[in-house]
Amino acid sequence: MNILIDYWPLFRDGFLTTIELFLLAGVASLVFGVILAMLRVSPVPVFRAAGTLYVTVVRNTPLTLVFLFFVFAYPYLDIIEMSFFTAAVVALSFYTSAFICEVVRSGINTVPLGQAEAARALGLTFGQSLSQIILPQALRSVVPPLVSTLIALLKNTTIAAGFSVAEAGRIRSVLSDDGENQLVGLLWVSLGFIVLVMVLTLVQRTLEKRWSVAR
Repeated sequence: MNILIDYWPLFRDGFLTTIELFLLAGVASLVFGVILAMLRVSPVPVFRAAGTLYVTVVRNTPLTLVFLFFVFAYPYLDIIEMSFFTAAVVALSFYTSAFICEVVRSGINTVPLGQAEAARALGLTFGQSLSQIILPQALRSVVPPLVSTLIALLKNTTIAAGFSVAEAGRIRSVLSDDGENQLVGLLWVSLGFIVLVMVLTLVQRTLEKRWSVAR
């Protein structure tokens, strides 16, 4: 308890940064992941190929390499200057969106084919039927795996500590430099992540109950 009290500003700021990383990357990943899923089920072969290529390459690339690219290689492209924090958000979003894409695509595949046929009979375009009819049903059916992917994203934020982002994963190194008991510090960090995961699990259960009634 002494370590938590003595280093409270470190724990507080670290977890606030972790939460900020998670929220920004989570929103970006959800948006981009849904767009990728739409590409993967598109009737246009070029779009399907582009979505498949992206997902295949990113899912088979270690997250650390993605961080290395955006933190160290990307600046040489001289496009838009990014801070370490921004680079971490982009790297996490870039990586996680591929997994969210597959989750959403699996949900789309669970929607009966008759729904799409009925939409076409009503004169809706592919984009309209996908966004107004298929996606709302698909997202309801994939809440558990979607939240599991977001939980993985939350834990992946600790990698940012190795790239000069002062989040929860950096607490251990600070305690080590000060000669404090790292094991106790790590236990408090683990407890913090457990609390955050419990919050996400509560959100998952709430959505499942609400949407199960709606269906």
